Amino acid sequence: MTEKIFDPVFTETGASLEAFADFVAIVRQLRRDCPWDKVQTHESVKHLLIEEAYETVETIDQEDWPNLKKELGDILLHVVFHSVIAAESDSFTLKDVIEAETEKLVRRHPHVFGDTKVANVAEVLTNWETIKIREGEKKSAMEGVPRHLPALLRAYRMQEKAAGVGFDFPSPPDAWTKVEEEMGEFRELASSGASLVEQEKELGDVIFALINYARKSGINPENALGRTNDKFIRRFQGVEKGLEADGISLVDATLEQMDAHWDAVKLTEKG
Repeated sequence: MTEKIFDPVFTETGASLEAFADFVAIVRQLRRDCPWDKVQTHESVKHLLIEEAYETVETIDQEDWPNLKKELGDILLHVVFHSVIAAESDSFTLKDVIEAETEKLVRRHPHVFGDTKVANVAEVLTNWETIKIREGEKKSAMEGVPRHLPALLRAYRMQEKAAGVGFDFPSPPDAWTKVEEEMGEFRELASSGASLVEQEKELGDVIFALINYARKSGINPENALGRTNDKFIRRFQGVEKGLEADGISLVDATLEQMDAHWDAVKLTEKG
């Protein structure tokens, strides 16, 4: 038996292993016997994996732990399902997936499974990125940031990757100086009558710099904007209800009437 590198206290129980084995067996039988499951491909179900990931994130945002359990199950289903499909063409097996990820986790945590010493989380992240580059897994620190990520989250992850190899502002105040610089350039360009294309480029720089400041300050800008979006929807729906109570149609309401209800909703939330 191969010597285990982890603390035995974390060894999974027989009941959990049996449940996992049963789950995999059911997925394999579905692949064989279900008319829908048997015709699916990696390509045909990839969009469903994205959908399940977003639903999982939504349950976390809502702190809906019972539904998080269900959504994580759906994610697990996709991991197993893709592995079963791959095994049919001898590409790889579920065992290969698990072993490769296990080896990677051990390799990239030398401060846990080796002799490397780290002082803080920042050093852990730096080690993670440098190890990937030294292993030859990627030629650029920017690899591994999917183009299909939402633009704001993609910028955040790119900045994290760059910071992981030492390309970063020394402190939040330094990052804020860059925000002010970019805002000044955008303001000057906008007042000069520049084209919308030029303004769009400069505005992108402003947003990118602001994301960088948020990251340096320990704020996840994706989460921050998501909460603001939810707040706006909640308050705007409050405006709609207030107008309806006054017998005013939303399309007929004046800006002053909408503003009055907006302020009322804000006051109610704060009070």
